[in-house]
Parts: sequence; C-alpha cells; structure tokens
Amino acid sequence: MTSKSSEQKTETPTLLIDADLYLFRALAASEHCDHWGNDIWTLFSDHKVAKDIFTRQIQRFCDHLKTDKVFMCISGQNNFRKRVEPTYKGGRKKSRKPCGYPAFVEWCRDTYDSGCEDVLEADDLMGILATTPGANAIIVSDDKDMLTIPSRLYLPARGELIDQTETAADHAFFMQTLTGDTTDGYSGCPKIGAVTAARLLGSGANWFQVEAAFIKAGLTRDDALTQARLARILRHDDWDVEKQEVRLWEASKR
Repeated sequence: MTSKSSEQKTETPTLLIDADLYLFRALAASEHCDHWGNDIWTLFSDHKVAKDIFTRQIQRFCDHLKTDKVFMCISGQNNFRKRVEPTYKGGRKKSRKPCGYPAFVEWCRDTYDSGCEDVLEADDLMGILATTPGANAIIVSDDKDMLTIPSRLYLPARGELIDQTETAADHAFFMQTLTGDTTDGYSGCPKIGAVTAARLLGSGANWFQVEAAFIKAGLTRDDALTQARLARILRHDDWDVEKQEVRLWEASKR
C-alpha cells in the first residue's frame, strides 16, 4: 500500500507561472511600427505571434521541469499595498503596456487554469499558493522578489531551480526591506544598498537588526514596518482565506 506522503513525492508539480511577466514579454515582442508615409506612423501588435511566443515559452517550462500542470497567476486591479503607501508603484503610471494587453490577458484566462485576486499582485498569489500546506508547486518567475518565498523557484533566465529555505527567504525579505525597490516606488532605509544590508544582517538576520538600521538613520519603527509591508510578498499565513483579506505583516513574525 502506498502512503499519502510518498504519493505526493512522486506526483508531478504544478507550475505557478508569473503570467504578468511572460504575457508582457510575449506581447511586447510581437509589436511592430509601420510607416504610412507623410510622417504618419502606427504601432500594432500581432496577437497570433504573441500567443505562439507565450505558449512555446510555457511548453519549454513544462518540458524542462517535467510536468504538464500549469496555473497562471495574474495581478488584480486594486493592489493592497497602495493602501499601505499611496505612492506604491506610482512611477509606473507613465509606462505603457503593449498594444491590446487587456485582451491578451483575457485570452490567457480563457486558455489556461488561472487565478486573480483583486487586491493581490501575481507575486502574492504565487507566494500564497506555493506555501499552502501540502502544496506541490514550483514558482516560475525571473523576479528576484520571489526569493523571499520559502518554496521551490525556477528562474528561467538563469536556468536555475532553487529550493529556497525559510531562513534564506526571510533573509531576502529583510534585505528587500532595507534596500527598497525604486521600480516599485518604496525607498527602504536611507543610504543602505545591497552590500551594506548584507553586512548588517550577516547570516542570522532578524527583525531587530532591520529596526535598528532605520532608527540609526533617524526614522522610526513604524517607518521600518511600512517598508516591510511593501516589501513582503505574501505567504499562506498572510492571507485570510475565509475573509479574502490580507493580514498585514507584523513585527512579531520576526
């Protein structure tokens, strides 16, 4: 008789795909400019080409990781972090999505198993699903933020499959809190870059070290907590399944 635990080990994993990232890349690669003469130019995208790029990319992931199970993780429209800090990702309003992006997302949702929560980013959905007890999943993303999740993570650009421990994930989370992310619009701790953050945290990172750095910089514990909540990619315990609400990260979870 085969035990349940051994069955889970032999079962093929589900790939949690960062659909935001790979849909964007596929559609951007399908864009073209046309010159109609008299200084008139138009920009268009060929969704047939984009769909082919996307589906071949997903198939490569499946072939490499030896599974046919995929789940597309898509960002919602009302990111909860904007309630923590209204300027979160404010700089991205000026950036343009490729032509027909909403329709391309809908095609993905109609074609593949997928999930989208209104207040969550795709990163959060991947983090929650990957850390759900009993999950047999691999996150597929080139986003370094996913190193803050204790799970299996495949980084296609590097060709690396990582088994990220909770200790390593927490270290990456505290690093991100200290260094911030200018792309996402949160600053971290003033004058602390990756080298300084790594030196401050050492190998046994904990929240008190993070707080101390913010206080030394003339800020407060609340400032540190706000940056942590912006940096935190949600895990299973950070999401209230019944209420469909985010449990904001607390310093007690150090």
